[in-house]
Amino acid sequence: MAFFFTFVFMKKLPNNLKAKLEARIMNNALRQLPKPNGLVDFASNDYLGFSKSESIFNAVHQYLLANNFTQNGATGSRLISGNHSVYQEAENYIAQFHQSESALIFNSGYDANVGFFSSVLQKGDLILYDELCHASIRDGIQLSNAKSYKFKHNDFEDLERLILRFKKNEITPDEVQQQSITHPDSYRDSQLTTIYIVTESVFSMDGDCPNIEELIAVSEKYNCYLVFDEAHALGVFGINGSGLVQQFALQEKVFARIMTFGKGLGCHGAAVLGSQELKNYLVNFARSFIYTTGLSPHAVATILVAYQQLETEQNNIHLLRENIIHFNQQKNVLGLKQIFVRSKSAIQSAIIPGNEKVKWIAKQIQEKGFDVKPILSPTVPEGQERLRFCLHAFNSKEEITEVLQLLSNFVF
Repeated sequence: MAFFFTFVFMKKLPNNLKAKLEARIMNNALRQLPKPNGLVDFASNDYLGFSKSESIFNAVHQYLLANNFTQNGATGSRLISGNHSVYQEAENYIAQFHQSESALIFNSGYDANVGFFSSVLQKGDLILYDELCHASIRDGIQLSNAKSYKFKHNDFEDLERLILRFKKNEITPDEVQQQSITHPDSYRDSQLTTIYIVTESVFSMDGDCPNIEELIAVSEKYNCYLVFDEAHALGVFGINGSGLVQQFALQEKVFARIMTFGKGLGCHGAAVLGSQELKNYLVNFARSFIYTTGLSPHAVATILVAYQQLETEQNNIHLLRENIIHFNQQKNVLGLKQIFVRSKSAIQSAIIPGNEKVKWIAKQIQEKGFDVKPILSPTVPEGQERLRFCLHAFNSKEEITEVLQLLSNFVF
């Protein structure tokens, strides 16, 4: 069969949008979709290599056949026709695995954060968020009617100072308008009803972690509701890769955890963990859950099988942790420690200021066979541009040593 292609001329981009693109080009900050490559992977979030696991692939196939699932899609919202039985089994398993009363699966980590924060936060509530929280958290906050205020990164003295100022009504509507990412007209002089604190257990750009025990002490002192995004901790920290909160056995002191599956589990989707009441609330009010087609049986079965793999197969987690230790040791040996953000996670970031410089160094390393991505401003603040190394269970120690040696050659 022959296919014939014709050129289609579309209406041009409005001038104001075109100007924004041109500004990105001028600042050497234009984002473009990368092409697949055969380079050694130091860029993906596939920390445990689960996305390439033949055993997971085959187990999902067998599970679907054994349970007579032959449909390709969910067919609708979970509230209409898309709540197939794999959902219930997966959510029950996830809740048990994370020692949580309930789990509610969303289509992505972005959907989970937007749905959670936009629906849970109410007018008159206050949310205090770490200044380096992910864009999906900020977007969810912005869609709510709550006041929001950022605290300095992992600085709980600054957090406590803000809590006290709000409780004493010392922060004015003008300050809220200047600092908040949400609606300043939600300010009111009466006592705030609820205070939420949100942070990440592993930060996606720096790879560092907060002091969870200290943060919980602050939240309990002031009766706040604590929320953790554990996207980059799942599969990396805790028993069976259960996350950093469970590593310290503090899950019962946290209001909600958001677990994302596109990183350590190598698949897609996310879950909000919390009380059964919270799950019921989100099913009724989280718009990114209500008004979207559910995940297919295959997608949810992949989540379930990946969790089962976490529980039964410890070798990948062990290899990843060994590689994190080796990476940090080699940083010291090569004198690179000074340019890296301190991290004991699978995310390691070397600060190299300037979009042009960091892009050039990344290109040199890529030409030597290693896929290391530059992170440019405005994704990170100007002056905080970086090379972001993502470590995996499948990286060899020789590859880690070689890529850091290359970095040393081009940086110094």
